[in-house]
Amino acid sequence: MGPRPPTYDGEPGALPAADPDDLDDLVADTVLDGARYGTYTLRAASVRGDSARFRGEPRRESLLTARFGSGEQALVLVAVATGARSVPGAHRAAAEACRWIGRAVGRHHARLAEDIREARRGDLKSGLHRLTDRSLGRLRASAVEQGFDPEEYTAGLRCLLLPGDPECRTRVFFGMGAGGLFRLRDEEWQDIEPRIAEAAAGEPVMGFGSLPPGTPRGDRLTMDLGIATPPSPYSAHLPAGDHPAGGGTSSREPFRFRASVARPGDTLLLCGAGLADPLRGEPRLAAHLADRWAGAKPPDPAVFLADAQVRVKGYADDRTAVAVWEA
Repeated sequence: MGPRPPTYDGEPGALPAADPDDLDDLVADTVLDGARYGTYTLRAASVRGDSARFRGEPRRESLLTARFGSGEQALVLVAVATGARSVPGAHRAAAEACRWIGRAVGRHHARLAEDIREARRGDLKSGLHRLTDRSLGRLRASAVEQGFDPEEYTAGLRCLLLPGDPECRTRVFFGMGAGGLFRLRDEEWQDIEPRIAEAAAGEPVMGFGSLPPGTPRGDRLTMDLGIATPPSPYSAHLPAGDHPAGGGTSSREPFRFRASVARPGDTLLLCGAGLADPLRGEPRLAAHLADRWAGAKPPDPAVFLADAQVRVKGYADDRTAVAVWEA
């Protein structure tokens, strides 16, 4: 889509260079995953961009899908990390960021799942902020150990938490860095990416079944209330067993948080900048994906992958898309 054909071919070309002594460092051109829990169906794909395929560079975006716990107590984490452009080892930084946040969420999944079910948005925001800071702090420590500049060996990190309880339709987004969060409702895209001011306050999206701010339910709708907290610069030194409900702020990237209650028929889309930018910049792509993804019946994984790869002139970065269909 676009005024002219894209510059590069739309299929893999050159492979990234391989080190025979470090084959674990290789990154697949394409990753595809999916699942079904409770009332939702998940589809996730990460694809190397056209320019990286042409130049034989590795995919800089990393995708993690993980389930912690079982049954109605299960919690699904989907993490998308993007390494810095033109930085050696950017793909490793992205993969590390996903691993660190996966470990942090996994260790606290029972409490996080309970907070989601009980709508404790204040606890969730402060706890996930702390876990994100800690994870990115470990990434910075890893950069020092490997001899990289911690300001360059970094990654944007965007995550979804999806409970396995079919009675709970709360979906939680959190993270730092560029990308997009969209909701397809009544065949229209809504850009629900938390703005900077909203991210600072932790304001939730008010959706089907949500209570308005100020409803007297204890800490369940608690916000930050504008109370200043001391800067917590990527607290990598915190013990791994610390409870996640502490505070924390990052001076480098604003922390973004959004909790929303899904309606039947909604489709929630989390993506990196490689898809968010053309979705915002090319109305024909947004209309095409709305037509393809509207409705309660999700596409099968192969069809989802094909949809996520629809190409637009001028946008050749990696594409990672995570979509959640609500029955």
